[in-house]
Amino acid sequence: MIKGALAFLAGLKLLFQRSELRALLWRMLGLLFLFMVLLSTAAFWGVDYLATLWIPQGDAWYWQLLSWFVWLLALLLALISGAIAYVTLGSAAVAPWLDELAGRTEMISGQSVRPEPVPWLTLVLQSLTNSLRPLLGLLLWGGAALLFFWLPPVATAIWSYGCVRFLMYELIDTPASRRNWDFAGRKIRLNEKRWFYLGFAGLAALMLMVPVLNLAVIPAAVVGLSSVIKEPQES
Repeated sequence: MIKGALAFLAGLKLLFQRSELRALLWRMLGLLFLFMVLLSTAAFWGVDYLATLWIPQGDAWYWQLLSWFVWLLALLLALISGAIAYVTLGSAAVAPWLDELAGRTEMISGQSVRPEPVPWLTLVLQSLTNSLRPLLGLLLWGGAALLFFWLPPVATAIWSYGCVRFLMYELIDTPASRRNWDFAGRKIRLNEKRWFYLGFAGLAALMLMVPVLNLAVIPAAVVGLSSVIKEPQES
C-alpha cells in the first residue's frame, strides 16, 4: 500500500514539476472546478439527509456524543459518494486532455504506447463506457452497506472500501485504455497488485476531500500510473 501511495505522490509532484504537464492541467481546471462545485453541493445535501435518518434523539451527554459521531460518519459517507461521482463524470469530461497528459508522461518516462490521435468524442464515450462495469460492482458494495444501514460504522466501512475499489478502476482507465486493456485484463492486473492499487486509490480518495488540491487528483493519478505501468500495448 505504501508503494501505491508513493506512486500517487510522485505523479502529483511530476504534474507540477514539468511545464508540458502543467499546461494541460490549467486547461482542464475550469471544467473540473464546475463538476466539483455541483457535486460538493449535492454531497452536503446528502449529509443533512443521512443525519436526519441516523442521528439519535436525546438530551443526555452520551446521546450528544453519539449524535456527533453519527454526523461525522454521515459526512464521510456523503463526501466519498460525491468524490466517486466527481471522478466518474470529471474523468469523462476531460478525457481528451487526460489522454494527451498520459502520452506526454509516457514520453517523459521513455515509452510511447499509442502515438496516433483518437477523436475527442470517442475518448469521452470510451471513458463513460468503461465506468459501467465498475459501477455495477460499486452497487453491490452499496447493497451490502444497506444491509447494515442501522449500524452506521459498519455501513460506512463497507461503502468506503467499495468506493476505493471503484476508484482503482477509474484512475487506471486512461493508461489502461491506451494499452487496449479490456475489463477482464484490468481486473487481473488490479488483483495481481491489489495492495499497490489500494494504496494508490486510498490516498487519492483522501486527497479528493481536500479543497483545491482535489482538482489535481485525477490528472495526478493519470501521470502517476502512466509513469509506473511499463506493460506494452495489447493487440
